[in-house]
Amino acid sequence: MSKEKIALCEDLADVMPPEYQELVATATFGNEDRSWKDIGSSKELIEQHSLCAGCPESIAFRFIMSSIPNPEDSVFVGSTGCTSLVFPQVGIHNIHSLFGNQNAVASGLQRALAVRFPDRVKDVFVLAGDGATVDIGLDMTMQSWFRQEKFTTICFDNELYANTGGQESGLMQKGFVAKMAPVGKKFEKVKLPEIAFEAGCHYVAILTVSKPNRVEQAIRRATYVAREFGPTYIQLYTPCILEIGKQSMEGLDEMKDSESIGGRFVMRELMTDEVKAFIKEKEAEDKARRKKAKAVTA
Repeated sequence: MSKEKIALCEDLADVMPPEYQELVATATFGNEDRSWKDIGSSKELIEQHSLCAGCPESIAFRFIMSSIPNPEDSVFVGSTGCTSLVFPQVGIHNIHSLFGNQNAVASGLQRALAVRFPDRVKDVFVLAGDGATVDIGLDMTMQSWFRQEKFTTICFDNELYANTGGQESGLMQKGFVAKMAPVGKKFEKVKLPEIAFEAGCHYVAILTVSKPNRVEQAIRRATYVAREFGPTYIQLYTPCILEIGKQSMEGLDEMKDSESIGGRFVMRELMTDEVKAFIKEKEAEDKARRKKAKAVTA
């Protein structure tokens, strides 16, 4: 969706609902420097959502949507789960796939877009929970990395199957007891970031969504690297506050605790030296462009 496609016809503008007029007026599409700071002033970045009150996944969605550099030419591919409840409310093209095969769908989509629009940059993002990414969908996830498909996979890691009652998942912590896993998990949390890097992902990041600057940096780096090199992977800790016995206001504290020194979600990035040099050059270009634009408007 581009801003041109949502622009109001002058002859009919006065009869359009005020909510739509506000959406068009505050849209960030086409703005190279859009960021998480636009949340709150741009109606397109999920004014409301259908997730539970205080759900960290709703925070993650807002940060992701505000961070992707090319929203008008981006497509989200989702899977069954809490994630799919948000898709009808996002102002970005999206596809709902069957549970677990989201990376297979994204592979075909990315290739088709490259053929159909050879002169335009089209970004594809997979957004799915840990059950779809790591357990039932692991085969499709891994195969897309092996094939070097050029899109970003984002896993909302809540460490269990949340929307079906709290079953054990591969990313659950060892020993954690859930409603549908009463004896506790018997093996360690699967180290998917390391597996992703070994499987061919050129950029990997693991973090919580407690700090928007970090999420934005990871999303942008993953997007640029996917365009140039191949698959990228981001694992975001978005705890299910209902299934771990937290109140609606305690999700942020849970994420901060998990990223403290020695925590399992201390932010880390994995990349090759070649990718590291590419990111450094790209971010220097962006910084110079913003500095030049600021000087012109001053």
